[in-house]
Order: sequence, then C-alpha cells, then structure tokens
Amino acid sequence: MTHDHHYAANLANWDERAAIHAADESGFYKLAQIRKGQDILDPIAGGIGDVRGLRVAHLQCHIGTDTVCLAMRGASITGLDFSPTALCAARSLAADLQLDAQFVEGNVYDARALLEGEFDRVFVTWGAINWLPDIARWAKTVASILKPGGKLFLAEAHPTTLCLDWVDGRIAPGFDLRTPQAQPIAEDLATTYNETQTEIRSTRTYEWMHALSDILNGLVAAGLRIDRFDEHEELPWAPFPNLVKGPDIYYRFPPGHPRLPLSFSLIATKG
Repeated sequence: MTHDHHYAANLANWDERAAIHAADESGFYKLAQIRKGQDILDPIAGGIGDVRGLRVAHLQCHIGTDTVCLAMRGASITGLDFSPTALCAARSLAADLQLDAQFVEGNVYDARALLEGEFDRVFVTWGAINWLPDIARWAKTVASILKPGGKLFLAEAHPTTLCLDWVDGRIAPGFDLRTPQAQPIAEDLATTYNETQTEIRSTRTYEWMHALSDILNGLVAAGLRIDRFDEHEELPWAPFPNLVKGPDIYYRFPPGHPRLPLSFSLIATKG
C-alpha cells in the first residue's frame, strides 16, 4: 500500500518541529554548546565507536546535532532527512563550525538512490524507526548503502517501553507489540518534546510499533550479522512523567521502581 498521506502529514509536522528545535529556546538540543565546538554525543550513541577516517551515513539526521558531533570525531559524514527545514538548520550548524558534513533531502527508503557510494558505518538513533511503516524494507535499505564489512549502529527506545502508556497516574499497557502497516497510530500533539510550549499547527502524526524480533530478524534477513545487542535503563527523553533526569542527559525510573528496559542499542555487520 502507499503511505503518501502518512508521509506528507509527518513531514508537515516535522518541518514545524525542526524550526522550533533549531531555535532551541530550552537548550534541549545544546546548540549553544555545539557552536562552541563541544561534542555532545550521548554515551549510548557514542557506542558507534571510533569513526576517524570512516564514511558514515546518518539516516534521519534531523537538525544535524549528532551528525556534526560525528564530523568532529573525524568522520566523513552525510546526513539524510526528509525535512528541508531540518536540513537548513543542519547545514547552518555545520557551516558555523566549518565542518565538512554533507546533507541530503529525501525519504530514508530512497537512501540507496540518493547517497553516493558505500559507507563504512550507518548511524541511526533516537526516535527514528517508529516513523517507518516497513522495518524489513528499512533493514534492506541500510544493507544497500553499507560496504561489505560495514556496520550499522542503532540506538532506539525499547519496544517494551513503546508498548506502555501513562494511564491514571501509572504505567499500563497502551499499544500493541506490532502496528499493522495499513493502520498506523495516529496522534495529535499541540507541542513538541523539547520542553517548550510553542504550538504546532500540523499536529497529526502517524507512527508504527516494531517488535524487537522484527527489527533483529529484518537485519539478519537483509544480510547483516548482529555483533552486539544491549538493553539500557536510560533514555534521552521522558516517555512517562515519573522518570527522573540524572546529572547526565538521561531519564531513568526513580529508586524503588522496577527496572524496565527503556532503550536498546546494537551493532550489526554486513557480510
């Protein structure tokens, strides 16, 4: 089936979000620190490892904060995103820092046609794959732009967490493990997540839940070998109001609360 309507709605929403995020009135994206040359890549995302001298593709790069941090670490990097507003902010940020980071506009599923050559690393983090209807197709796309021996690094919210919701002051099951492609989760949110109250006009978004097994098996079917898989008790944003922000950037459950997996990361190699 076609997802043109879902894509268009999400694009309109993310164009507005990108403008709010690029203003960074709350400091959520740490743009002031980045413009001073600070590498603010979070420790979990830093699990990509040493990228010096490597060609890296950052898929769904948004306003480019992590993209430029990887460039600071010596990567030859290309960011891809569907939002022209986000990419305008990303290019401005890279130019301010005089970094050689390239940015390409387009649908992530078209990455093979949009990006030149093959890459040593593909980098995907934090709130990316939930916007994609077909996780198996995404995995094939990742494999198509990696060179043999190249690696995917993925860090995302844990599917267990994404199945839960905040109901009547407590965490409770809220969503199915898998979202049918033809029946995405539709939401209307008046504001974005960066701790500002600027209202969004294009409120409608569409998302899809992907089971952890579907993510892993999709990568394996695409010809990638899972080298490492980790579950984490931290997340860079708070999906539930009872999470507590630590001295680092991460939110965690408070002391005494059962420890649940909030995020995961993995490294997979193309054979």
